[in-house]
Amino acid sequence: MSRPIPAQARAKPLAHPLLHPAVRPTLHLLCALPLAWLISALFTQQLGANPAEALIRSLGDWALRGLLLTLSITPARVLLGQPLLLRYRRLFGLWSFAYALLHLLAYAVFDQGLLLGEILRDIAKRPFILVGMLTFALLLPLAATSFQAAQRWLGGRRWQRLHQLVYPALLLACLHFWWMREAKNRLAEPAVYALIALLLLGWRFSRSSRPRP
Repeated sequence: MSRPIPAQARAKPLAHPLLHPAVRPTLHLLCALPLAWLISALFTQQLGANPAEALIRSLGDWALRGLLLTLSITPARVLLGQPLLLRYRRLFGLWSFAYALLHLLAYAVFDQGLLLGEILRDIAKRPFILVGMLTFALLLPLAATSFQAAQRWLGGRRWQRLHQLVYPALLLACLHFWWMREAKNRLAEPAVYALIALLLLGWRFSRSSRPRP
């Protein structure tokens, strides 16, 4: 009669790759790479004839890309059947907000000299700046309440309603980007981002409008 295999000798089931401890640091590193390159390019004069403008716009571009990536997590989870992807949605969302904050700070410092009066006049004069400010105003409470303590304090239902602001924020971000590029007749990239945003919003609307069993 064969002897039973000791418990410690039994093969352990393989952990899911998304649970590997290296995943989160790797994602943080990947999200930080564009910022590292921009800082390096700024100090090595690789941002062209107008480095301040290139820095401001590049930070805004990465904020929008991060927002699109964040909102792609839930559809990817459903379509791929990978619920563990949700573990990293907040990570991408916070990185997107970080780029948006740096975009705003770079604009305030390099474009307006950190003068509040000049910033207010610019908002009144250029609609796409106003739209950008409104976008940031919507993203700010989302970033501030993205942590579990805030979710417990607000309660699940109120927290979910608040975080639906991400959808108008996405539309405003796309409009901000479109108007900014429209002045230079460079609409190919904004059109791609707008299409992705509409697909994400359409998917979300189709899911929410389905009758619940």
